[in-house]
Amino acid sequence: MNDVVTGRGFQPARRLVDLANALRADPELPREELAELLVRHGERPEDLAEEAFPPACAAELRSAVARMTAVLAETDTGRAARALNGILAECGARPRLTDHGGRHPWHLHVDRDEDAGWADWFLAASALALAQIVTEYGRAAWGECAAPGCSAFHLDTGPGSARRYCSATCASRARVAAHRRRRREEAGNPAGRPGD
Repeated sequence: MNDVVTGRGFQPARRLVDLANALRADPELPREELAELLVRHGERPEDLAEEAFPPACAAELRSAVARMTAVLAETDTGRAARALNGILAECGARPRLTDHGGRHPWHLHVDRDEDAGWADWFLAASALALAQIVTEYGRAAWGECAAPGCSAFHLDTGPGSARRYCSATCASRARVAAHRRRRREEAGNPAGRPGD
């Protein structure tokens, strides 16, 4: 189980968002698909074989993701910070460096120990990642997509103004819909047209 909370290497905040979005789409996401998502985020396939990541662990991980999803849905930074503090305290968060016996580059863990379960590891790593985002940006720099009909989560950690959409596609769709709505309103209200 890996964690690096820098811009290089593993990205636990991105992993959290991807898992939260996947479980929103399918709350009973099968163990195999959870494992595939974790592999895409840097976990070793052999660490996710069924004997190492059995269905019971997958169920616990789904519950942990649901709990972190509640934090991602929180728009008030103070409430988000208190929730993150509670999760970190519950996980016994004590920072430690690990390379998993030389199998991975050195990285930071805050779960109980090398034998922590998948759910404990995920909660601790995700809470730490979001806590670092709050520290860096001074706010809960994440949220739900503002596009009608989309509830995907996104991180708002890029340059520029605050992000409101999960993707360029949703942002474009929302802009086109707003433009069409303004055009309909102008057509229905000739006195309000520019130049009159």
